[in-house]
Amino acid sequence: MTTSAQQQTDQRSELTALITAATLDLVRQWERLPTAQDTLLRALERLRPGLGATTRINAHITAFNQQVGEFSRLTHALIERWAAHDLPTAYRDGALRALRQTDADLALFRWTADHQAAITALTAAFYTDLVGRIQEAVRRAQAFARAAQDATREVTMGRNHAGIDSAALIRDHPLSTIIYRDSSRHPVKDWARSALTYQGAVTANHGAINTGRLDLEAQWFECVDGSECGFTSHQDTDHANGTIRSADDAAAYPIAHFGCIRQWTPRPDLNGASNLVSGDPA
Repeated sequence: MTTSAQQQTDQRSELTALITAATLDLVRQWERLPTAQDTLLRALERLRPGLGATTRINAHITAFNQQVGEFSRLTHALIERWAAHDLPTAYRDGALRALRQTDADLALFRWTADHQAAITALTAAFYTDLVGRIQEAVRRAQAFARAAQDATREVTMGRNHAGIDSAALIRDHPLSTIIYRDSSRHPVKDWARSALTYQGAVTANHGAINTGRLDLEAQWFECVDGSECGFTSHQDTDHANGTIRSADDAAAYPIAHFGCIRQWTPRPDLNGASNLVSGDPA
């Protein structure tokens, strides 16, 4: 049993559309932060010492914080929809794809307690990851606002005659990038695409694997992957494509890395096969 490259592409099209739409929405809402940052800096650059300067500073900061609040509200709503609707859709699509690949009745898939437990665990973990990024972005925006406010007060109180250094404020408080654990900075668009693609692919593959195990009682799965992709990581010399893996191995490594194109086909026809070892060629 094999899956052609064209079949693989066709079966991924709905998942790809789901991820693309969510990525565009997330990036569009994230643009509120650098746009609000630029608007605030342009306004603060025009302030000079004089009566009422503090009031004007506070008004501009308040307007910025309102945009940050709107960003938080809208992005939370977006990822709630992603977790509550889009990821379950990806899981179901993975399940149905597995049934099609084995010529099984699509009606076999139902949202049983086992499938519900699986999708609940996945969405909870992925939702938490995305919420953490949003909360981090809000904290960084608030830190920028405080720094911009302090810098402007130095100007309006006559202690800084050169004006605020907008470039330095943006450099020290970038709101158009995501900062990774290694302190590297990545455009929001790149991060969003990578994160949502990873979550969608893992969820869809778990849908396929769980359906194979629970509904088809498959003990073995055929792996379809990039020709040079390793099983546990891209660099792994144990290549994944075109191999048979145990159900446990498939569940442990639904994909190998961010951007992985791995898919799983249940092989219930191999149940009871003698001398079959996980990693054998299909």
